[in-house]
Amino acid sequence: MPQTLYHRLILPGDSNHKDTLYAGSLLRLALEAGYATAWKHVGPQANLVLRRVLNLECLRPVPVGTVIEIEGAVVHRSQAYLVTGLIGTPLAAGQGPWLEALLGFAQVDDQGRPDALPEGAGPGEVPEAEAWQRLNQRLQKLLRLR
Repeated sequence: MPQTLYHRLILPGDSNHKDTLYAGSLLRLALEAGYATAWKHVGPQANLVLRRVLNLECLRPVPVGTVIEIEGAVVHRSQAYLVTGLIGTPLAAGQGPWLEALLGFAQVDDQGRPDALPEGAGPGEVPEAEAWQRLNQRLQKLLRLR
């Protein structure tokens, strides 16, 4: 399954008192990117709700005026549940990601109860890059704790 890309210009309304990305805005952006990734994976039959934020780390400050890019991939899938992984691509050459996140989404029926994911939704795949492998190791630890 291909990765998704999410782009956004960080505006003053997204910032804190240090003119960098505010934590509440970070959560909103991660949820939007995670949901878009999950929806693209499932397709138009998606009826997804956020079940949990498994992990979210802001690794670097993001200044106002930066155009961010978040890569998303479905990294785990079960019958009615999937986990999207998110990596904020480096802001400058030689830096690592600015964001790493794991968000869990459940497919629900019209009454809000868990429902099987549609047959067309493929398996989760972890991209091969180092940042994705690190995120997958974190996911495996968190899945054992559930």
